[in-house]
Amino acid sequence: MDQQTMFLKTPPAKLFFMAALPGAIGMLASSLYGLADGILVGQFLDGTAFAALNLAFPFVFINFSLADLIGVGSAVPISIALGQGRDKQANNIFTCACLMIFSTGILMGAVMYAAAPWLIAMMGAEGQFAAFAVQYLRVYALCSPVTTIVFATDNYLRICGQIKGSMYLNILMSGLSAGLEFLFLAVFGWGIWAAALGTCLGMMVCAVLALAPFALGRMKLRFCKPQFTRSMVLRIASCGSPAFLNNIAGRVTSILMNMLLVRLGGEVAVSVYGVLMYADGFIQPILYGACDSLQPAVGYNWGAGRYSRSRAIEGCCRRAALVISLVAAAVLFAFPAQTAQLFLADASAADLAMAAGAVRLFSLTYLTRWFSFWTQSYLLAVEKAVQATVISVSTALVFPVALIALLWPLGLTGLWLNFAGTALLAGLLAAALLRREWPDLTRPDAPAAGPAE
Repeated sequence: MDQQTMFLKTPPAKLFFMAALPGAIGMLASSLYGLADGILVGQFLDGTAFAALNLAFPFVFINFSLADLIGVGSAVPISIALGQGRDKQANNIFTCACLMIFSTGILMGAVMYAAAPWLIAMMGAEGQFAAFAVQYLRVYALCSPVTTIVFATDNYLRICGQIKGSMYLNILMSGLSAGLEFLFLAVFGWGIWAAALGTCLGMMVCAVLALAPFALGRMKLRFCKPQFTRSMVLRIASCGSPAFLNNIAGRVTSILMNMLLVRLGGEVAVSVYGVLMYADGFIQPILYGACDSLQPAVGYNWGAGRYSRSRAIEGCCRRAALVISLVAAAVLFAFPAQTAQLFLADASAADLAMAAGAVRLFSLTYLTRWFSFWTQSYLLAVEKAVQATVISVSTALVFPVALIALLWPLGLTGLWLNFAGTALLAGLLAAALLRREWPDLTRPDAPAAGPAE
C-alpha cells in the first residue's frame, strides 16, 4: 500500500492498528536498550555503578535531544510538504536535517567529552562514584556523531510508510545493544564503560542500516543537493522545539533531582530515582509510539485539507493513550517490589522497601499523564508548536521545580510525589489550551486541490 492510500483512504481505526501498534512496539524496542542497560549494570556490576549510570545519563540524553529536535522538527514539515505534493521541498528538508544532525553530533560530542569531569563533580559525586560516571559519559561522547542520527531515522522511515521496517530496526537495535552489553559485562567482565560501548555499537550498526535505503534511492524521501534557508531552519526548530524543550527541561529537572538526592539520600536515593526513570522509560515509549507514530498521517491529512480525518485519527490515539496509562498505573501499583528488584539486585531490605514505596507513589502519575501527552502530540502534528511547547516545558521543568519547593517539607517522599503532581497540573494546562484552540482544530474540510510542486 502506497503512502497516499494509507494516509488518506485507510479507515482511521484500521490505520491506527496498522501504524500505532508497530510504532508503539518499535518505540518500546528502541527504549529497551536503556532498560537492558540498567538491568545488566544492576545485575553484573555493583550499586555504585548503577548509581553512576543514573547520574550520567541525563547528560547523554541531552545530546540525543538535539538529534530529536531536528528529527521531529523536520518530520512535521516534510509530512505536510508531501501532503501538498511538494516532493522536492520534502527531499531538501530531509537532506538538510541529516547534515544538521551529523554536525551537531560532532560538536556536542566534543563538548561533552571535555566537560564530563566538571559536570559530574558539579553533581556532588566523588571518588569511584564520579569516576564511573565520567567513563560512561565519555564513551557516549566519542560515539555521538554516528549514534545520534538513529533516533531521527525512525521519523523518516514512518513518513515513507515503512512502519514495520522501523519497528524491526528498533527491535534489532535493542537486541544487538543488549547482547553486546551482556557479552562485555557478563562474559568479559569489563566495567561500566563497556555498558555504554555495547549500546553505542548497536546504535551505529542500525544507523547505517536505516540510512542505506535512503542513500540508494529506494524510499519516497531521497538525498539531494542541500539548499539551506533561514526559514527552513527556523521551521525545523519551531516544530521540533516542543520535543526538544521537553527533553532538555526534563534532563535539567533530572540533574536538579539527582543533586538533591545525592545530598538527601546518597547513592541509594539516586538509585531509587533511577528505578523510577527506567519504569517511565518503559511506559513512555509505548505512549509515544501510539501517539507520535500517527503524526505523519495527521500532518499529511492536515496539509491536504482533510481536517475531519485528522481529528478522527487523533481520537484513536487519545483512547489508546488512556488505556496504556491506566494499565501501566495498575501494574506498577500492584508490583512495586518486583519492579525495584530488577535494578537493585544487591540492595538491603530497607532500601528495597524505600524503592517499593517510591514506585507506588510514582504509579499515580499515569492516571493523568496520558491526556497532556496526547494533547501535546496532536497540537504538534498540526503545527501548533507554541502551544505544544508550553505543555512540554511546563511538564518537564516548570511544574516539577515548583513542586520541589512546595513538597520540600516531605523530604524524599515529596520528591517521589513530584511526578504525580506534575502530571495532574499538566493535564489541567492541556485541557485549557485545547479548549482555546478548539475552534481552529474543528475547522471544516478544505475543497480538494491538485498537487503542486
